[in-house]
Amino acid sequence: MGDLPDLVENANNPKIAQFMTDQFPHPYSEEKGRGFIEMTLAHKPTQIMAIEVDGRAVGGIGVHPESDIRRLNAELGYWLSEKHWGKGVVSLAIRQMLSYAFDTFPVDRIFARPFETNLASQRVLEKNGFQLECRLKKTLIKNDEVLDELIYAIRRDGCMD
Repeated sequence: MGDLPDLVENANNPKIAQFMTDQFPHPYSEEKGRGFIEMTLAHKPTQIMAIEVDGRAVGGIGVHPESDIRRLNAELGYWLSEKHWGKGVVSLAIRQMLSYAFDTFPVDRIFARPFETNLASQRVLEKNGFQLECRLKKTLIKNDEVLDELIYAIRRDGCMD
């Protein structure tokens, strides 16, 4: 809970929320932040971690293992405070999370689903060895705009170190 003030300060940005699912609220309240932290602490082993810069929580990254017939897969999600964009912070966090996820969970494929409008996220995924697997035409709606959903993935044997 010590990260709560940093979480609320850094997550409360419409430029971040525009690329997230509607479960990531804007405005981002202390109540929502507290609920999010409580949810993350309930996962054993840990699935969601803070992205820290100079000891402050400035973003989040998580890997969410699938179940049933999709149990060899996990979804990667992340966000970062606007003031840290373009500095390689997310790229490093992705590399660290891939290593953690493949060491911790029995998955062979990790995928991410950026919006077609999130070019920076597409670039950082490609930079970290993810490949575009498919484009789902007009499957998302965000802020009254219908968007394509992209699916990028990396396999255990294709993970960059």
